[in-house]
Amino acid sequence: MKITIICVGKIKEDFYRKAVSEYEKRLSKYCRLEIIEVQDEKTPDHASLVVEEQIKEKEAARILKYVREDACVYALEIEGQKPDSVSFAKEINQLGIQGKSHIQFIIGGSLGLHQSVSKAADRSISFSNMTFPHQLMRVILLEQIYRSYRIIMGEPYHK
Repeated sequence: MKITIICVGKIKEDFYRKAVSEYEKRLSKYCRLEIIEVQDEKTPDHASLVVEEQIKEKEAARILKYVREDACVYALEIEGQKPDSVSFAKEINQLGIQGKSHIQFIIGGSLGLHQSVSKAADRSISFSNMTFPHQLMRVILLEQIYRSYRIIMGEPYHK
């Protein structure tokens, strides 16, 4: 299985980079992982809703260049469905059984995702009602993908 994470912005903090690197290493025995970073837009202080929408549109155009028709695409959004770890693992496993060989996850920038990205996704998921920095969300997503593979393989993992 190939898993691609398409995300807005680069990770600046070293501790996030180290966490991402650790999960990349752990996941290498289960899947082929690719992380695509697209450039984020600067958001001016006190930006109007119109300006925020334009920023999300520009970021969406960059994201959508990488979305593949043959992949199952998940948009990470606060309004998305909230699977638990076991159901998330079952879903990933089921996609493989159904012959899907590529899953893409999309993490937006600080303003979230433009509606065009949401519409391009096959599914919208959320890990919490809380808002997280998009850099941290990358780590959380990688951890949940890793946890899923441990569950699928029947391997122990802390609960």
